[in-house]
Amino acid sequence: MTERHIDINEFDYDLPEARIAKFPLPERSASKLLVYRGGEIGQAHFADIADILPAGQLLVFNNTKVIRARIIMHKPSGARIEVFCLEPHAPADYERAFAVTGGCEWSCIVGNRKKWKEGYVEINFELGGRREYLRAWLAENHGREHVVRFEWSAAVTFGQLLEHLGKIPIPPYLNRESEEIDYTRYQTVYSKFEGSVAAPTAGLHFTPELIEGMKARGFEFGEVTLHVGAGTFLPVKDEDAARHPMHTEHFEVRRATVAALLEKWGEVTAVGTTSVRTLESLTALAWRIRTAGTPDEGRVVGQWELYAVPAEFSGRDALETLLRYMERKGLERLKAATQIMITPLGYEFRIVRNIITNFHQPKSTLLLLVSAFVGDDWHRIYDYALAHGFRFLSYGDSSVLMR
Repeated sequence: MTERHIDINEFDYDLPEARIAKFPLPERSASKLLVYRGGEIGQAHFADIADILPAGQLLVFNNTKVIRARIIMHKPSGARIEVFCLEPHAPADYERAFAVTGGCEWSCIVGNRKKWKEGYVEINFELGGRREYLRAWLAENHGREHVVRFEWSAAVTFGQLLEHLGKIPIPPYLNRESEEIDYTRYQTVYSKFEGSVAAPTAGLHFTPELIEGMKARGFEFGEVTLHVGAGTFLPVKDEDAARHPMHTEHFEVRRATVAALLEKWGEVTAVGTTSVRTLESLTALAWRIRTAGTPDEGRVVGQWELYAVPAEFSGRDALETLLRYMERKGLERLKAATQIMITPLGYEFRIVRNIITNFHQPKSTLLLLVSAFVGDDWHRIYDYALAHGFRFLSYGDSSVLMR
């Protein structure tokens, strides 16, 4: 493998605390919109996005839904323990994990772990006029993460239990507890499938009225599902970002979406970096089909796998290959997982033409992705945003990047 080096200090900038949006605006689409088109930078309002994007674009949403993943529990001694559910372990499938009753296991981050060495933690609650309990035991230790076994008395699913007991996991950089507004506003209006512990925040600016208005003007919409993990907030700690281990995120794409992408190839706008990561990962699955006859869905798309795909294998080739495979096998959807790391080190975008995205943290893998798309112009874009009063991060303003 080619040796890679990325000096993460080259992707740093000064982000004052006051520029981090701690709460959403009263109206979703009232945010500002930085417009980057072929090197030129300007600004508008997000509500005007239909006037800015090229006509007839296919916008691709990530329809994942944020779960109430934080559960505050206590030891019998009274010690407070926070259990942050990351992804299902047994059963490992998201749909089954949320539908199970009685017991399950999840990979979790445990707060105040030093106080929980053995035994169980619990939370007692009332449901339907009955006293119920949820208990948890440490099953396995995987360093930063732990496998936690849950058991509960109520005749409800684990998904219903989280809805009743859990808290929405707003980003740590907001430096506050979740509030009532977060239960609706830290969720896109098109969210459908539970599984994320962080919102695909570029989509928070869309309203049903804005989407319907864009449809009336000829824009098309497609959906993918990528469940956003807590690793999206992990800082790059190594001076060489190429040594940063990317987290795994599970995704799903339907055959109808692949067909729409092929029909609109060259006119695809990804709404958010999670949509970018999903769409670009499709090329890796298609290349596996081309070279080995199978997408091998059980094998995660590796951090650098896409860099080994020949440049002559275009996005159109990838989508045609994937669509033919799904038609031949009678598959309505593909499920896979990705660790893709998109960096300025020669990454070639094959499917995504434009990106709608918020402003990201300094020294983050998401900023590397933006740099891969616009090159060194990311400095000019972020300087402009800072100089013109844009709000940053999850609840902040938006940008549309058009090359």
